[in-house]
Amino acid sequence: MVTDDNISYSDYSIDEKYTVKATNLVKRFGNLIAVNNLTFKVRKGEIFGLLGPNGAGKTTTVKMILGLLEPDEGEIKVFDLHPEKDEIEVKKRVGYVSEEPLIYRSMTARQLFNFVGSLRNLDPEETSQKLYSLLESFEALPYYDKLIATLSRGNKQKMQVIASLIHDPDLLIMDEPLTGLDAKSAKVLKEILEMHKEKGGSVILSTHILEIAEELCDRIAIIDHGRLIALGTVEELSHLANKVGADLEDIFLRLTNQDESVDKIVEKLRKSMKNGKIVKK
Repeated sequence: MVTDDNISYSDYSIDEKYTVKATNLVKRFGNLIAVNNLTFKVRKGEIFGLLGPNGAGKTTTVKMILGLLEPDEGEIKVFDLHPEKDEIEVKKRVGYVSEEPLIYRSMTARQLFNFVGSLRNLDPEETSQKLYSLLESFEALPYYDKLIATLSRGNKQKMQVIASLIHDPDLLIMDEPLTGLDAKSAKVLKEILEMHKEKGGSVILSTHILEIAEELCDRIAIIDHGRLIALGTVEELSHLANKVGADLEDIFLRLTNQDESVDKIVEKLRKSMKNGKIVKK
């Protein structure tokens, strides 16, 4: 496992061993406090899970990392830069996959990648081989000249993932990246994330598929109602939840105080069913 002790930082200052540093972040929307005094760091060479129930503040946090939202209080730095003030430099080094595809439906995939390349000032000759390799790996070559609007949800997701990778970003921010992907493409993406980590890149992974987070993430931050309630490896979280040996799903439910309500729901279902059928009163 990659840790602070075994990553080589010879080419970086001591502050740069962290890709992202969030300190006492607060973000309000009217009377709603979406993010409340949130502090965490993302290391170079790790896959960092950002988990929480719906409405926990995950998407708001991601948008602050990307510079799409400015914190009301606190500070966030990406590569020791401010995402709002150093927007261009930060975006050069970040690849982003959103929960809903933010891609241009009126373009073909070819036009999309040309557009992304021009925005990022990429040399077409230098990126063409990587683009071809990614299209081939995700079995997306047949859709290269198809209108994005006509593609299935899964193929749109493939195009969004590829667009996030073609400029060799140092930081990947993935919000539900496996949505719509078939098993083979999901496996390919997981391997890509592992390779990205191995070469010193960082990944922030937000997902509701806890088995994926448990499989991939070196450390996990769990937030609820905008607050950080736990951060650590799965093993560390299991001790915190007093659920040693449990899977991440049970740990997550305990730490977010949902385990008892789930037990009650299950018990109610059991009582209402007989021989596999719902009993009508």
